[in-house]
Amino acid sequence: MRLRVAAGGPAALKVLAAAGAAEAPVRLVWGGPAEPPPAPLGSPWVPALELDSGTVLFSPNAICQFFFLARGEEPTDLTNQWLEWEATELQPAAAAALYAQLVQGRSRLEVVEVLGKLLIHIEQNFSRRGTAYLAGDTKSVADVVVWGTLFPVLQDQSILPSDLQALRTWFQSMTLSEACRKAADSVLMPKALLEFKSYLQKQPPPSLAMERATSNEPEEEEGSERALTEEEITAAADAWAHGAAALPKPWQPQKPVLPVEGMRNILITSALPYVNNVPHLGNIIGCVLSADTFARYCRLRNWNTLYICGTDEYGTATETKAVEEGLTPQEICNKYNTIHTDIYRWFDISFDYFGRTTTSHQTTIAQDIFQRLLARGFLLQDTVEQLRCEGCQRFLADRFVEGTCPFCSYEEARGDQCDKCGKLINAVELKNPQCKLCRGVPVVKPTKHLFLDLPKLEERLEPWLEKSWATGDWTANARYITRSWIRDGLKPRCITRDLKWGTPVPLDGFQDKVFYVWFDAPIGYLSITANYTEHWERWWKNPQQVELYNFMAKDNVPFHSVIFPCSLLGAEDNYTLVNHLIATEYLNYEDGKFSKSRGVGVFGDMAKDTGIPADIWRFYLLYLRPEGQDSAFSWSDLMLKNNSELLNNLGNFINRAGMFVCKFFGGAVPDMMLSPDDKRLLARVTLELHQYHQLLEKVRIRDALRCILNISRHGNQYIQVNEPWKRIKGGEKDRQRAGTVTGWL
Repeated sequence: MRLRVAAGGPAALKVLAAAGAAEAPVRLVWGGPAEPPPAPLGSPWVPALELDSGTVLFSPNAICQFFFLARGEEPTDLTNQWLEWEATELQPAAAAALYAQLVQGRSRLEVVEVLGKLLIHIEQNFSRRGTAYLAGDTKSVADVVVWGTLFPVLQDQSILPSDLQALRTWFQSMTLSEACRKAADSVLMPKALLEFKSYLQKQPPPSLAMERATSNEPEEEEGSERALTEEEITAAADAWAHGAAALPKPWQPQKPVLPVEGMRNILITSALPYVNNVPHLGNIIGCVLSADTFARYCRLRNWNTLYICGTDEYGTATETKAVEEGLTPQEICNKYNTIHTDIYRWFDISFDYFGRTTTSHQTTIAQDIFQRLLARGFLLQDTVEQLRCEGCQRFLADRFVEGTCPFCSYEEARGDQCDKCGKLINAVELKNPQCKLCRGVPVVKPTKHLFLDLPKLEERLEPWLEKSWATGDWTANARYITRSWIRDGLKPRCITRDLKWGTPVPLDGFQDKVFYVWFDAPIGYLSITANYTEHWERWWKNPQQVELYNFMAKDNVPFHSVIFPCSLLGAEDNYTLVNHLIATEYLNYEDGKFSKSRGVGVFGDMAKDTGIPADIWRFYLLYLRPEGQDSAFSWSDLMLKNNSELLNNLGNFINRAGMFVCKFFGGAVPDMMLSPDDKRLLARVTLELHQYHQLLEKVRIRDALRCILNISRHGNQYIQVNEPWKRIKGGEKDRQRAGTVTGWL
């Protein structure tokens, strides 16, 4: 028999382990990724077994089964069940987990969480059957196949949860067996893994999503809650006994907020909203509300925190809106800056400072960064083909052009980006272009522009990215989008535009041009901070002391992860670069998309006019925050979640607790004598709080909110079981119990 395998491929692991465990007499042939795949339309990483009869087996599981059959081991019903489960449940999940780990940069711990339910399934089967192996007391093909699928993802058994003891024991036993150990040493070689990773990067993500489904509903837990240990119960009761006196005193930073030696200094930005329109709910949750929630959490943790934002006021979008409304660009900026400010104030967004980019600080800082890039040879001059409208007698900036997208054929694509497919576009690539000002047909003519030399800066960008990914928390989509830009190869990026409204280019021959908004706009974070405090450099030129969090929707990722960092790295002025890039997916509206241009969706001023309090909007937007996948706003779901979660769950819990203490105990917390059940509930709530902190530190806000709702759910159940409104009318013992229950709440 001739067995062809490719080193680095996960499927090769179980095939080689099965060959070794069954002592199959095979002739091993190592293939490579450059060779044609052994199976038609298959992957070069799929193993193939050529039998002496000439028959070729391409299925890894079929190959494994053949080896054991050849040794005389017939599969049992239980073995077949495991093999079917591995193929239909475990294998797709493990493939998605491996892709997330190798391509999207997820940590092993995050990946293990994705496999959590499948690992619990294995653990429960071991516990129920009491056997050493999956299908009995002896090793079978099922053990080799399941181990071979798990090992590339897990490898180190120490990352397995400690409560999966039977699984850990089995996994260790399999890993230490001679056949599995030799297979791992042969297949998982560093060079081969790099080749496999390179192959994966060119493939679309596996169909099994790493995140929860698109549904806005929380994922239901299987089975009962995990058992509490006596140590956890005792620790929770001890912490409760120490009371509020054991908590740290709230930190009150001086104004203006500046970095403090020895403290954790957190600088938070949310993507600067364009000043040309009213923000809709998708803008609000994608940027300012998410950042606001995290900023509030940071302040509660006594971390020294500065949260800044402002309106992005330069560029084509402003000129276009000014033409539409018959105002000057500055008048448009003033009008919409006021609208944005009022909306965010109504939504109770806790900016430390909300500014704007049309300031002298913006001009000074942007031109300084430009001059430093120019002096260090990171800028190029080139003549480009650009659309010119002869009727308007001007070169047309991207947003003054509209046409058919060259990628998806959407007929109303802008000259810089398609709203439908999200791809960036060069305006001259548009089909059937039209001038948005006069509806004339523009012609292509040459014009001179400046470019940021991204290929030259790539050697600085990549080491910084690797370090930031290793030490910071970047969302999976931010890592994936950035990797795709790097993988496709960086190209020089134009940083000037033929406009009047913008930061002037301080270079002879370019005085009639301004900086392109995506070179200029991120510098607004710096200039807005400079308008907040003259000591702005203590935040923005202090990477040793400052942690920078950027919040945005996923379409803004490349500008914050590639273009802006390249500008700051090339400037060589010790700038603070992003440590944690937090990008949401899209919030959709009912069955479609929010659209500013078409007025589809709920906009900030409309939310205010509904009469629904801001806190209800905040709660619902955080509840369906698009973490990992798109989510959808729905009026009926808003009503449902308000009634079921905010009112009947959280609101009911808080109201009943307050009502009991005021009605029965004069507004003072009564004396308490905790029962064993009370202490167990304390431990349960402590676990929820611990999970809450872990999630919020990773900026998984939507999931963290579920922990709060779980706590109030526990509280409501506790009230129902103990019925303090009845006990307060009983004897001394019942009244004491009513006091304990009320005080605990």
